[in-house]
Amino acid sequence: MKHVLAFLLLNLVAAGPAYAQAKVHGLFDVELRRAALAQPALTSVRAACLAIPRDPSWGSLKPIDGLKATEGYGTDGAANDYAWAVMVMTGRTLAGDTASETSLRDLLLAWAKAKAFENTAVENDAYYALKRVLLPTIVGYSVLQRGLDEGQRRLITGWIDPLVRKIDRTFDGVVDRNNHRYLADSVLMTWGAVTGDESLYAKGYDRYRTVLKEARPDGSLSLETRRGARALWYMRQSLTSLAVMAEVAATRGADLYGHRENEVNFDRIVSYLLNGIVEPNVVMAYASENYIPGGEQDFRRQDMGFLAKRSHGRHYMAWAEPVVARDRPGLATKRLKALFVRNLRSDRPLIDEFVGGNATCFWGR
Repeated sequence: MKHVLAFLLLNLVAAGPAYAQAKVHGLFDVELRRAALAQPALTSVRAACLAIPRDPSWGSLKPIDGLKATEGYGTDGAANDYAWAVMVMTGRTLAGDTASETSLRDLLLAWAKAKAFENTAVENDAYYALKRVLLPTIVGYSVLQRGLDEGQRRLITGWIDPLVRKIDRTFDGVVDRNNHRYLADSVLMTWGAVTGDESLYAKGYDRYRTVLKEARPDGSLSLETRRGARALWYMRQSLTSLAVMAEVAATRGADLYGHRENEVNFDRIVSYLLNGIVEPNVVMAYASENYIPGGEQDFRRQDMGFLAKRSHGRHYMAWAEPVVARDRPGLATKRLKALFVRNLRSDRPLIDEFVGGNATCFWGR
């Protein structure tokens, strides 16, 4: 596999300026991945890109004017069908399915013309729903980009760009510093990489370092582990956004996975989550604060639902795909691989909007 990717990379570099002009930075190197998926070594992964069929009814999805605030605990799920359609068709497009490419292009153009999501309520939970849908939309655009004409690119970017800038907002509360902010900055960073906006890219890069600085020496995140029965759930949520930021940085040759602030790096946070999965008592002292725990009020009953598929076939552990694929040294990676083989591999393809789509298709091997 390494030899195949090295060969492809050498050929792409040899192609010179023509390739450099077409190169798309973003969540992953689109053209390098497209070329790799065409090789026999990744036949099974290409099959994962195509595992979910394209639903013709997706072309009839009506643009959503805006996402709304919800009462109590939860997030507006009005855009779930749209996000699922985009994620499925993006993977299929990357694998060379021309029908999906046409459908994805038409869907994004239609929603761009309608200025979908423009009237999203200015509330933190409505904006959270918008952040969730923006990441797969950005990745879909990055995969489509080479086949769009200038007018189509302008239309789609003219729709996405103000939405991305809209979510760069503070609400003067905890959501400006917890997983809500991590998600926002992962979106800003990805869009910044796709469009070449260095100020947006820097938002995510700087946030990643801030998260490490604010983590406890044991790798726990104080604003997440206090969440009662969902303490580990939100630790996993934060790791997803950190993985997205690290992958975007990697397309530019920067190693955020290896970056350390004081005693903490990515592996330390992963290890804390894995320790909690094996022995939930690890998190109990923090979780006992029981701050907005969700439906389960007993902090001792840690929600491990993220280890299984959820609605629309999405999987909250999709972030493990790029980490495992990098084959990084260290005990944290070995333990994550063991969890992957034991609990996650049979659920492939792992698809999730928080990681931008079909993670098995984007990074799997």
